Amino acid sequence: MDRHADEIVRISRQILSHPETGYKEVKTSALVIDVMRGMGLEVRDGIAITGVRARLDGGMPGPNVVVMGELDSNIVPDHPLADPETGAAHACGHHCQIGSMLGVAFALQASGVMADLAGSVTFFAVPAEEYLELEWRLQLRVEGKIEYLGGKPELVRLGELDDADFCMLTHTTPDDPSFTIGKTNNGMLGKMIRFRGVAAHAGGAPHLGVNALNAAEVALAAIHAQRDTFKDEDQIRIHPIITRGGSVVNAVPDDVRMETYVRGSNVPAIMDANEKVDRSLRAGAMASGGSVEIATAPGYLPFRECAPLAELWTANAEKLVGKDEVGHGGHSGGSTDMGDLSHIIATIQPYASGATGRGHSEDYLVEDYGKAVVNPAKAMAMTVVDLLANGAESGAKVLDAFVPEMTRESYLETMSALFTTKTYTE
Repeated sequence: MDRHADEIVRISRQILSHPETGYKEVKTSALVIDVMRGMGLEVRDGIAITGVRARLDGGMPGPNVVVMGELDSNIVPDHPLADPETGAAHACGHHCQIGSMLGVAFALQASGVMADLAGSVTFFAVPAEEYLELEWRLQLRVEGKIEYLGGKPELVRLGELDDADFCMLTHTTPDDPSFTIGKTNNGMLGKMIRFRGVAAHAGGAPHLGVNALNAAEVALAAIHAQRDTFKDEDQIRIHPIITRGGSVVNAVPDDVRMETYVRGSNVPAIMDANEKVDRSLRAGAMASGGSVEIATAPGYLPFRECAPLAELWTANAEKLVGKDEVGHGGHSGGSTDMGDLSHIIATIQPYASGATGRGHSEDYLVEDYGKAVVNPAKAMAMTVVDLLANGAESGAKVLDAFVPEMTRESYLETMSALFTTKTYTE
């Protein structure tokens, strides 16, 4: 790993310089393909539009460990490294994930250790973890190019993870210590809202119009009025934005659009909050005399890690950086589609320091690539070896202890049922 450290840091920095949002990661995907083929790996690409995978086989049959990195960036136009045309920026550290994933591939292949391992390792560059640009992604769905708006749910649908026994990915964080394991995450739903009114001259005859922006403002106030109905332990987060506030200032707005997430630590709480949001949106339409169309899409399930797999990883992390530099636990109000995988496959998502600033903001920067890229690659590679060594003895124990909450089929059925579009008039 040390011999390839400079290379995987260079790759991470190269991805940083051309950020791309989900399902648009064309340059990033091409770079991953070139690097994997340069290693002599057989590559499959174009998976869920931009996904890339390759595989190393061990010397004997056994389980399959999937090591992942996420291709996409966020949209933060004020970030110093943002794309000037799209506003895309790696303000969440996904460029480091690709570097550490490729680092595991370099290390396992160059060391020759795979010949002594039972099973295989799949390296997967995954699209569209950031749940962005909902209107555009829903159009992709209409066109039949995707079914789910997030990349990993789409991989599950396509059967690309049917052979996965374990999944791991390391995310960057601005927090100390060097590593953190045991975090949980909120799940979420995505919503697109369209208020319709009647246009009229805003100065000359506003009484002839129906103001869709007023409907949205009433709806926002109604959502805020729900805050004290949420239980603290459910970690509910609702954060709408107005993506279209009208067309011109001298016309009564007749087409106003919003997007929001409804997040929570458990599915029943998310569904309860979602119903309250829908009531609030309907209230806005009713108050204004207009109508509202509410499109709801499945987002991500709450993340729960596989404890036995986390124990293996933790032992390796402590060997690398010392016990005092490995933190444990904590809940994040954010969401990740690793949560979906954690309900089906034995999954971990540890965090590595090395970043500074606030996530998803203009000041989020990776300052220490040794901590953010190289150390995570080492910890994951060591854990792969532990899982597959000695005839995959440890891997078998982890699988025996892991009880999935869903099958692939029940997961897809649950997620598909969450797609709804409803229109309400006064």
